[in-house]
Amino acid sequence: MDDLPVEFRQERYFVSTDRSRLDLDAVLAMLRDTHWGGDLTRESLGRAAANSLCFGLYHGTTQVGFARVITDLATYGYLSDVVIDQSCRGQGLGKWLIECILAHPDLQHLRRLALLTRDSPDLYAGFGFVPGPGARNYMELLGGASAMKRRTD
Repeated sequence: MDDLPVEFRQERYFVSTDRSRLDLDAVLAMLRDTHWGGDLTRESLGRAAANSLCFGLYHGTTQVGFARVITDLATYGYLSDVVIDQSCRGQGLGKWLIECILAHPDLQHLRRLALLTRDSPDLYAGFGFVPGPGARNYMELLGGASAMKRRTD
């Protein structure tokens, strides 16, 4: 992904989209504590980070939060992997991280920013996120393109 790094600062914390700052081991440890990231490998996380707009949350040089937006930077974005280290939860850092994401200049003209959540719908509703239309079906292809090929062989 070819984006320019952006930084946001608040007291002792800062958020950066500079992927070279990411501590993938720390991010992986945070994601392993979630219901969705437990089986993620470092290799998969590295590929995902390289191809997403990533937001690292730092206290000094220590990474304490992470989120990424999978996007074409023009029309659509999908907010994913929002996580705050357990030792830093309850301080408003998740809310601030979302504020930083929504303030990012490359995301200002998207037609839609989507997400899935079962843990924090009230947090996202506070930013204006609403449930999608009920008449549409959420669909997925499990296993990606290789699974589709197996089904057609």
